[in-house]
Amino acid sequence: QLQLVESGGGLVQPGGSLRLSCAASGFTLDYYAIGWFRQAPGKEREGVICIDSSGGSTNYADSVKGRFTISRDNAKNTVWLQMNSLKPEDTAVYYCAASDLRLCVSSEGYDYWGQGTQVTVSS
Repeated sequence: QLQLVESGGGLVQPGGSLRLSCAASGFTLDYYAIGWFRQAPGKEREGVICIDSSGGSTNYADSVKGRFTISRDNAKNTVWLQMNSLKPEDTAVYYCAASDLRLCVSSEGYDYWGQGTQVTVSS
């Protein structure tokens, strides 16, 4: 069974940090681009950041530039999203997704999606 599982979400104060993990089972992430997306209550899902199969990253959202970074460890079949200087507007359910196109593409190009992990930024 092909599956992506996110973890690492939680409640953090503004200015704090969290690191989200996206672990794959049933397939190897080596040949996939992995994107992180988020959806806040009452809002549409938006792309956050992506890493292609070669390790290059692309920011989908200008609002996270300089604060969020993405990395991957193919040996561990895992991708991480490091989130620093968190703001209340970063509050959302965060999803990771895999694309066999190997490049960072729009959300329609992603084949597999995780169930999401809640991130809440609040004092």
